[in-house]
Amino acid sequence: MSNAPVDGPLRTPTDWKTDAMQRRIRRRYASERRFRLLGFGAVALSGLFLAFLLVTMMANGVRGFTQTRIALPVDFVTAPILIDPATLDGPNVDKVLAGAGLRNVTAAAANAAFGPGGEKLLSDGAWLKVRDAIKADPAILQRSAVIAVPAATAIDLAAKGKGDPEAEAAHARLEAKGAVSTAFDASFLTGADATDPTLVGIWGALKGSLLTMLVTLVLAFPIGVLSAIYLEEYAPRNRWTDLIEVSINNLAAVPSIIFGLLGLAVFLNTFHLPRSAAVVGGLTLALMTMPVIVIAGRNAIKSVPPSIRDAALGIGASPVQVVFHHVLPLALPGILTGTIIGMARALGETAPLLMIGMRAFIATPPGGVTDPATVLPVQIFLWSDEVSRGFVEKTSAAIIVLLLFLLAMNGLAIYLRNRFEQRW
Repeated sequence: MSNAPVDGPLRTPTDWKTDAMQRRIRRRYASERRFRLLGFGAVALSGLFLAFLLVTMMANGVRGFTQTRIALPVDFVTAPILIDPATLDGPNVDKVLAGAGLRNVTAAAANAAFGPGGEKLLSDGAWLKVRDAIKADPAILQRSAVIAVPAATAIDLAAKGKGDPEAEAAHARLEAKGAVSTAFDASFLTGADATDPTLVGIWGALKGSLLTMLVTLVLAFPIGVLSAIYLEEYAPRNRWTDLIEVSINNLAAVPSIIFGLLGLAVFLNTFHLPRSAAVVGGLTLALMTMPVIVIAGRNAIKSVPPSIRDAALGIGASPVQVVFHHVLPLALPGILTGTIIGMARALGETAPLLMIGMRAFIATPPGGVTDPATVLPVQIFLWSDEVSRGFVEKTSAAIIVLLLFLLAMNGLAIYLRNRFEQRW
């Protein structure tokens, strides 16, 4: 090796003060700034889309929770009501009032109060409010009363600034008389489907969703978790286990409508279960959700450190005790999070439920899992396909209810994850 002196200052390969290195550093920092800006732009764009969706839904949906009502004066003394007051205390009061001609009484009162054609200002179900008033106070049959009844769809739209000129003029006349008002519609949260948008309610579909999700959870969660435990802790490593794992991964990616066809072929055509029932919908969605739970459960179990198992075995625990006393509690937050995510996906599904007939017109909320039912996504689909413009805001209101349901489920997942999370 030569010991000849080196002319000039000694330079190393990482000399940060050279012009070339300074240019590289500036380019590196500029590239990092561009990447940060791109990431921020992507997040901002996603936030804008989400904000646009929420604002649009809220702007249209909030009005779906309100109802335009008309103060209708009814003179029950002179009205031709076919009711024996003694029968109003019996168990068949609804049947008695249904045959009392209240629809004609309501139409006659509207014509008398608002002129010829006044009945067209009222909803088709206005007489139901008259019926409810009689049920609440039978003594009303001995006097006159003013009853707030729902307005027709055209008047309701005019009150919300979306009516045609004729409806706007009729609404103005009612407003001049002080006979029209807009208030929160509690019946939307307690009723079921109807042909008139002023009478529809979301409780029937919401209850159907709750029952369907209950059946799905009861079936998919225990089977999925036990399958994950067996595959991860006990199953031998051979070609059959590999085949099962590949099949589960493939099932998680199968389009949901395929599960609808499977439910139609197996549960309806083979086992002849009741059509359009929550139990069939729950069984179908359980098939779709189970692979997601198995995959999430296996990943959560796999993430538990082997030292936990070794320590438990070292102090004399059996393999079953290791799994259920040590591994499963530590994996539970991940399992529950995956389960709630799978359930949230099932809650928003429409295609498989349409295949098994859960698109029927359900006028009364289901009483059990075997009664005819529908669910929120299907109800939204049905209302969006209606001709009447009054269903537009009801569809948006139903979407708000569905979003709140999904947010509640995601909030439950976060709570359960934090509640059962253990650090080691």
